[in-house]
Amino acid sequence: QVQLVESGGGMAQAGDSMTLSCKASGSTNLIKKMGWYRQFPGKQRELVATIGQTGQVEFADAVKDRFTTSGDHAMKTIFLHMRTLKPDDSAIYFCYALKMGDSYIWGQGTQVTVSS
Repeated sequence: QVQLVESGGGMAQAGDSMTLSCKASGSTNLIKKMGWYRQFPGKQRELVATIGQTGQVEFADAVKDRFTTSGDHAMKTIFLHMRTLKPDDSAIYFCYALKMGDSYIWGQGTQVTVSS
């Protein structure tokens, strides 16, 4: 089993920076990818960033110029560094892990609220 625990999030003003973290535990050797989704009210989750085992990263177009990621290569802890936050970034952010066998594990979600 893999468990994910997120931290970070909260309130920010437009233009601020914020970092989210996600720590994996359990059978982390089964993880192929980790990353982040976000969910706006009444909408489906959308991909923000994905990090492969060899460190390759892909970002959604809406954030690629403002968000970065970091983390350890053992795929145990990853970070989402968000800068120049906008009110449109207000959402619940979910960490995810894609396991061998293509099953997804989700973190509990953390609310990010950006005021103008």
